[in-house]
Amino acid sequence: MSGATEPKAGSPGHLLKISELAERSGVSAATIKYYLREGVLGPEDGVIRTAPNMAWYPPEFVERVQLVKRLQEERFMPLRVIRELISDDPSQAAKLIELEDRILARATEAGESRRVSRKHVRETYDLPDVVLERLEEIGVLSPNKRGYDHDDIAIIEAISRFRAGGYEQTLGFTVYDTLRYREALAPLVQDEVNVLMARLAAQVELDRAVEIVESGVDPLRDLLGAMHSKMLISELRRRR
Repeated sequence: MSGATEPKAGSPGHLLKISELAERSGVSAATIKYYLREGVLGPEDGVIRTAPNMAWYPPEFVERVQLVKRLQEERFMPLRVIRELISDDPSQAAKLIELEDRILARATEAGESRRVSRKHVRETYDLPDVVLERLEEIGVLSPNKRGYDHDDIAIIEAISRFRAGGYEQTLGFTVYDTLRYREALAPLVQDEVNVLMARLAAQVELDRAVEIVESGVDPLRDLLGAMHSKMLISELRRRR
């Protein structure tokens, strides 16, 4: 980015013309004008309009423009979604995006370092290849060329234990039963991510927020398992 642009005579303080905003953000003036028309740069507090086609923008608009461009190019977000995301507090939205990116980067790095080969899985777990293939086809497992990640292995182990305990296909239990759990969990996970990210981004420094999310993975898994067990027994009692 270029250095600070000194305001010209008669300019309102240290505000930026659209040409200066384009230079600092690395986004063309035409694209910025499009963003403005679509209302995706958030509140225009601090913007001074001196003529129908002339306006001065606060320096923080540089980061807003860059954020919108990044969301378009890296996340393929449509403008209507971006507009909703940054409508209230653009700086908070930027922190939220950075927090999500850091968590995903850490998770991806950890997942890749712990992958287990397909060969090892076939040799270790008593699951037919067709079962593994079906689980992959329906998206419950997501192996790559290097094999299965940590969560894939946990799912494979769980299904192996189910089958060993008597949950057999002859009784009607198939890999497609996992879809019921995924469908039930989907809205819960979406709500959890919304609440968790909003709270952490608003109140906690980024590095600490990442640590909190990572430390909560195992306790949350245990919590859900214990609550499911209690609810299952409760439902059986209710039916009596």
